[in-house]
Amino acid sequence: MQMYSPEQMKENIDRVREQIADAAREAGRDSKEITLIGVSKFFPAEYAAQAYSLGLYDLGENRPEELHLKKSILDPDGICPNWHLIGTIQSRKVRMIVGDPYLIHSVDTLSLAKEISKRYTANDISARILLEVNVSGEESKHGFTPDEVKAQFSDILQLPGIDVCGLMTMAPIQQKEGEARGVFEKTRVLFDEMKTLGADPDSWKYLSMGMSGDYKDAIICGATHVRIGTAIFGKRDYPDPV
Repeated sequence: MQMYSPEQMKENIDRVREQIADAAREAGRDSKEITLIGVSKFFPAEYAAQAYSLGLYDLGENRPEELHLKKSILDPDGICPNWHLIGTIQSRKVRMIVGDPYLIHSVDTLSLAKEISKRYTANDISARILLEVNVSGEESKHGFTPDEVKAQFSDILQLPGIDVCGLMTMAPIQQKEGEARGVFEKTRVLFDEMKTLGADPDSWKYLSMGMSGDYKDAIICGATHVRIGTAIFGKRDYPDPV
């Protein structure tokens, strides 16, 4: 894995920000409403530090242990991005990241929400979470179905130590541009519908959807957070499967 120079990484970040601004303009939105999350998963901590030095202050990780490790490496140097946990979380690993993420995007079951509530409450702090929904219906994807998330929403809202801020989804990989838009549109409709089901209007503001291949469509459909890895950091050398 070859690390981009600061000049190349800055060029990548600037290009993505320009495309975010273009998509926001097309949708009649203000680009300031959209948070760019640089997904630094599987890259060394130096990549995250370099991105932060270039003004990318929101970074995403898939695995709790990797987020915790990078935070512990960078914190002593005063490099303190808003860390976003965007990958699947096993309940037994919640204990290792209590207080680490700025926002947990991938709460995909009521039991996981309960575990987060228990761990955070025990430490007298609150977790900001998004509920992951599988709107596409793909078996390979995690998340509540739309019916499940609506049925269990009230129970999740009642859990102490949790601030429920919105929804997250992933669309199928596009074979041609625009294919993901249907999933994003359905997620936005669900997001708006759940506003009427008891969500706190001061918290229910975030819609996390869109990655390197489809984030422009996501923005047009109302995304507030886009999760961009490859377009900023380059292709990853994935670890061997365990």
